[in-house]
Amino acid sequence: MKRIILVAGARPNFMKVAPLRRELARFPGEFEPILVHTGQHYDYRMSEVFFRDLELPPPDLFLGAGSGPPSEQTGRIMAGFEGALERFDPDLVVVTGDVNSTLAAALATAQFRCRRRSGRPRLAHLESGLRSYDRLMPEEMNRVLTDHLADLLFTTTPADGRNLRREGIPAGRVRLVGNILSDTLLSLRSRAAGPPAGLAGLKLRRRAYGLVTLHRPANVDDPKILAGLLETLAALSSDLPLLFPCHPRTRSVIGRAGLERIFRERPGFILTEPLGYLDFLGLLLNSRLVLTDSGGLQAESAILKVPCLTLRDRTEWLVTLRAGGNRLAGTEPEGIRRSFRQCLAGRRRPIRRPALWDGRVAGRVVRALRADLEVNS
Repeated sequence: MKRIILVAGARPNFMKVAPLRRELARFPGEFEPILVHTGQHYDYRMSEVFFRDLELPPPDLFLGAGSGPPSEQTGRIMAGFEGALERFDPDLVVVTGDVNSTLAAALATAQFRCRRRSGRPRLAHLESGLRSYDRLMPEEMNRVLTDHLADLLFTTTPADGRNLRREGIPAGRVRLVGNILSDTLLSLRSRAAGPPAGLAGLKLRRRAYGLVTLHRPANVDDPKILAGLLETLAALSSDLPLLFPCHPRTRSVIGRAGLERIFRERPGFILTEPLGYLDFLGLLLNSRLVLTDSGGLQAESAILKVPCLTLRDRTEWLVTLRAGGNRLAGTEPEGIRRSFRQCLAGRRRPIRRPALWDGRVAGRVVRALRADLEVNS
């Protein structure tokens, strides 16, 4: 039986790990999936609630890394994950996405193999090859380094594979499988048909509000930059109510900088606590549009065909721009206002879900893992 560690630590990981774990569990005599939760998201609303909503069992190991400066957090996760490798002695480690836990587990796995002078465990990276070419973006560094450590690289589009080949990664290590987020979103869509009960008092009507998320350090760590974005969004809420489920670190900056006044002055700009995954998915499905700086939400909105305005100047999810649902609005007020008004006026191309984002990705991943382990066991 092949022992496979699945690494999760932050919200974007859970939606990718859940369908993969379920698919591996379909072969109990062949695979033993082991879920390691690094604890990168230390707030209950940002991690444990996703286990409930995604019907994931409790993790086999919780590292409790917590928050802190990225280098310290990455170091704690590396140290804890090395212990997990010693304890479970896996045949394969699967990391997903581009958060700090992704890179930390990849580095720990590579160093563990060097110390043992062994090619085991193999390392697979799910969501490889995405590139924004913005080296000031922490996620870009995590993506690039993890890709160059991995033995098996799963991509969401053919363009991602071309990115990897340009960087010298052999085509034989790359597998085009599609976006595993589609497995989660399309399977849960019917369970998240309406707005969450906790927000019933807001009387949100279908397609009559926008959904906002902001969490990137470049947008939220500097109070002046965050204030500028919030003021711009607040003004737009006069045309369309905007609901803002707020990430804890963003909420902390809002509180320290006294920016709650923006929401008091604009009742159409509604600040809420973070939401569980099903609650958030219900809001996303029923929204008119999304304004976000999140990479994952760009992909989710493309899968669900919800218009998205990305509050960044670059994106790694170029396929969502080509698919017609996403546009780069930037972070300057005029660009955001222009994109917002064009979207409300319906001036956009029809949204197409990208090829292989079809809800059957986990099966393709497991077939590729089986073939790889047969050759390299």
